Amino acid sequence: MIDAELPIPLHIQIGNVLEKQIYNGTYTDKIPSERDLMDMFSVSRTTVREAVTKLVQDGVLKKIHGKGTFIAEKPPIEEWLSSLNSFTDTVKRMGMKPGSKLLFAGKQKADTLAHFFGEELYTIKRLRYADAKPVAIEKHYYPIQVGLELQTYNLNNATIYDLLENELHITLTEAEQFISTEKVIKADAVHLNIEPSSQVLSAERVIYDQYGEPIEAYLGLYRPDMYRFRIKTRRDSRQRRG
Repeated sequence: MIDAELPIPLHIQIGNVLEKQIYNGTYTDKIPSERDLMDMFSVSRTTVREAVTKLVQDGVLKKIHGKGTFIAEKPPIEEWLSSLNSFTDTVKRMGMKPGSKLLFAGKQKADTLAHFFGEELYTIKRLRYADAKPVAIEKHYYPIQVGLELQTYNLNNATIYDLLENELHITLTEAEQFISTEKVIKADAVHLNIEPSSQVLSAERVIYDQYGEPIEAYLGLYRPDMYRFRIKTRRDSRQRRG
C-alpha cells in the first residue's frame, strides 16, 4: 500500500491510504490503534503518529483521550482545481452518493453574459446533494440551442457534462475559474438549509469547447462547512535561483 522508493514521505502516503479507506467506508467509527497501524504498514510509531496528526489537523480524524482516534464528522467534499470535474464525479470520488433537484430550466435574458451568448441564453438551476444533504446550488448558462437539447433529458439525475460530451458531442477543453465568497439570498439559504445572508463559497467559471468558443458559464454556491477547493502547486525553479 505504501512504497519507500517514492519521493513522497511515508507518513503522507499512510495518511492518503487511511483517508481513502475512511471515504470508502472501511472505517466508520475509529481507526486501528497505533500498534495495529505500525504492523499494517511496517513503519515506526513516529511515522504512524505523524500520519495521524496530519489527518487530525485536516479535520478527518479526532482524538479522544483514553479512548483512541475516531473518524470526525463527514470530511468536507474536496474538489481538485487541477482538472475539470462535475459535482457528481467529485462527490462519488469522496465515497458519497450524489443527488440533484431541478429548480429551474428555461430561457432568460443574458444580461451580463450577453457578450458570451447573445441577448438570450438557457439557464439550468439545480440544488445538489451529497448523501441526501444539500451542499450546493449550481447555475449553468448555455447558448439557446445547447440548452434546448439538454432539456430533453431528465435534469434531475443527469450528469450535465456527460450529456454535453457523450450525447451532444461537445468537447469541453478548458475553463477559467474564479473563487470567492458572497452572501446567499434567502431563497437559496432555505434550499441549502443555512441561515439567511450566510456567507457561501462562490465559484464562477467559463468553459470553452475545442474551437475556443464559450459553451457554458457557471455559478456554483457551496456550503463552506461541507465543501472546499483544493490545489497543489510547486515553486518555480527560476524563483528559487533568485
